[in-house]
Amino acid sequence: MNSDNELAERLRAGDETALREVYDRHGAAVLHLAQRLLGNRADAEDVTQVTFVAAWTGRDGFDPQRGTILGWLLGIARRKTVDRIRAATRDQRTTESVQVQAPAPVVEESPDRVVDRLVVADEMKRLPEEQRRTLELAFFDDLSHPQIAAVTGLPLGTVKSHIRRGMANLRRRWEVDGATTFGSRSTGPSRAL
Repeated sequence: MNSDNELAERLRAGDETALREVYDRHGAAVLHLAQRLLGNRADAEDVTQVTFVAAWTGRDGFDPQRGTILGWLLGIARRKTVDRIRAATRDQRTTESVQVQAPAPVVEESPDRVVDRLVVADEMKRLPEEQRRTLELAFFDDLSHPQIAAVTGLPLGTVKSHIRRGMANLRRRWEVDGATTFGSRSTGPSRAL
């Protein structure tokens, strides 16, 4: 069995098997420290992994004159644990900040608005696939005509034609259902889209 000093020299020389041996020898101590500080096994395992990755990448920084390899690893583990705690605290503050924000007011839709949405949804289903897709990209995803052309691979003129024809189909259906012009009702389909 190699001494810690021999292992440290092999580790500093870039010997990956030495890293495995160091982990086998001292991984449990690093895990124990991390778990004691964090109180959570899963987070402690993550910190242990990060500690050994940091030890490998920073192996040139180990100086056997300043301490043992275990002491060096535990120092890295403490720093990584503090980083984890700080990140968790930041996440918690962000979550609390978002939760404190006033929820969006619930707007009850009138029965006419619900019917309008159903009519538009029904008519959208009746459109040819490419027309429906271009209208969805234009109104639901708020894409410009050139962006729709890029997403679908259709020529720009075809995109414009699909949107124009789709809107005309929706307008005809809307007029049949009682509105005189497309979008003239206070809850017209231009809003329902």
